[in-house]
Amino acid sequence: MQALQRITDMLWCPFLLGLFLFTGLVYSLGSGFFQLFGLRRWWSATLGSLSGSRASRGRGLTSLQALATALASTMGTGSIAGVATALTLGGPGAIFWMWVSALLGMMTGCGEKILSVYYQRPAPGGGLQGGPMFYLRDGLGCPGLAVWFSLACLPATLAGGALVQSSSIAAALESTWGMARLPVGLVVTLLAGAILAGGLSRIARVSSALVPAMALLYLGSGGVVLICRAQAVPGALKLIFSHALSPASALGGGAGWSVARALRYGVARGVFTNEAGLGTSAMAHGAAQVDSPARQGMWGIFEVWLSTLLVCTVTALVILVSGLWPAQGAPALSGAPLTAAAFSVVLGWAGGGVVAVSLLLFSFSSILGWSYYGQQSLRYLAGDDRFLPLYRALFLACVLAGSVWEPVSVWLTVDLCNALMAVPNLAALLLLAPRALQLLDPACRR
Repeated sequence: MQALQRITDMLWCPFLLGLFLFTGLVYSLGSGFFQLFGLRRWWSATLGSLSGSRASRGRGLTSLQALATALASTMGTGSIAGVATALTLGGPGAIFWMWVSALLGMMTGCGEKILSVYYQRPAPGGGLQGGPMFYLRDGLGCPGLAVWFSLACLPATLAGGALVQSSSIAAALESTWGMARLPVGLVVTLLAGAILAGGLSRIARVSSALVPAMALLYLGSGGVVLICRAQAVPGALKLIFSHALSPASALGGGAGWSVARALRYGVARGVFTNEAGLGTSAMAHGAAQVDSPARQGMWGIFEVWLSTLLVCTVTALVILVSGLWPAQGAPALSGAPLTAAAFSVVLGWAGGGVVAVSLLLFSFSSILGWSYYGQQSLRYLAGDDRFLPLYRALFLACVLAGSVWEPVSVWLTVDLCNALMAVPNLAALLLLAPRALQLLDPACRR
């Protein structure tokens, strides 16, 4: 276990954290910081185009279905529990670095989606497929790295997509309403199995219904808390910025924070919540049937904005304005219990219920999204769908096992697999940056 911890820490800090930021900076500079100066363009091409969107007719998903499938995995427990943990371990300054990571990650995500659509291929049995495997193989000419990515993705889906998410659902319902974990696990497994049996089209339809509902519930409740504590919001923002570059000085160093810790947990949490640079969400966008890779890339920008800059920021501000952040003299809480307690300060008993239901929806949607990524990786390795029934059975077994087991040690496996996926994906994004930016250039000039 200690050896695994050392390997994971060595990969993530500072090597990968710097590589994530550097990749985002390359795409930001290459596009003239399109995520900022092209805001009007990508906003109108995403949310502004919804009124005229139509159901997909043909082989692939619509842009909105692809976005919902991707958000199903990105808006998971990290948006609720992960931000609270980052605050506890890295201090308020971690939120500032999470913002920096997300700002640069908007263009990393854009590049991933552009390349996924540009190198997409027909899928076995119909439809379209794309993702890092295809631009590693066909764009970079490195089939070995494509296999590497797929092999790293498979255990990540079983550990982070099934075990961890199912455990979060069972724990939330047990602590909030006293529900037994095993029956909860059985229900979640049956529901997930029924959806998985319908393939990508059913996952996309369910995600398209779940994602807006859970986003409105969580953001609406968080908005109520922030309105009720509006006078404390400026102080919370000041705390974030004052801790960003000198976190130890704010409390005389008593909390043991440092710039390095704030940077480490802020960037890592940003990456975990939006997946920009990991390459996983690019697989969902790679199934979209669109007229322009650049247009789908703009949905990648929107995805990072929503999952990190909006949802995670609401979580952080609610915790800080509640006065329950440990350094504010409150009992030491962390993770989802800290977020639930913060919501309850204003919303009372309903606050814990909102967080529990949000955690349930976020985690269940993540199960669906990650199951698709696992199936795509296995399909690439096998060349067809003959092993998909076996994978689905194993995935559902992990969902059931996670409901009755606290998979704390599994997080090391998740972190290691994510690192192993990120290395070839970030290398491909950097080497293929001229092609991706060339495809985006017409949109930047409009």
